[in-house]
Amino acid sequence: MSNLVSVPKNGNLANRNSNQNFPTLSNWLDDIFNRDLPSVFTSNFNTGITLPKVNIKEIADAYIVDMAVPGLKKSDFQIDIDNQVLSISTEIKEESEQKEVNYTRREFGYSSFKRTFSLPETVDEDKIKASYTEGILSIHLPKKEEAKQKPVRTIKIS
Repeated sequence: MSNLVSVPKNGNLANRNSNQNFPTLSNWLDDIFNRDLPSVFTSNFNTGITLPKVNIKEIADAYIVDMAVPGLKKSDFQIDIDNQVLSISTEIKEESEQKEVNYTRREFGYSSFKRTFSLPETVDEDKIKASYTEGILSIHLPKKEEAKQKPVRTIKIS
């Protein structure tokens, strides 16, 4: 650590005769957490799934939720609707073991995410469909008949 402070035998850090700027606890913590860690510590920490990006668009008769989640299978997803809340989640556990004469190498990984969305009352929950193609999970949320946009019509004056 580069910002060490010498503490006198009486334990008092305050120097009444000097106006030195001692590091505060906040500065010290900032220094620790903002410091670049050696690659040996960070190389294996980012192997899980991060929160996936989502695009939501509204068309005349539905809402479409597209989520970018490459590398998964459609069986990895859990999609639920409860009280007009759409929940999309996944949980993946991986284990591998390699045994040799002098050692055993065992690795395991765990990654998960859960995204939730409040659905408008206009969604027809009984007709929701989902598909997974080329890393994109697409959920089609059809609108109820009364909520669909009607085409423009001209009214004749009598």
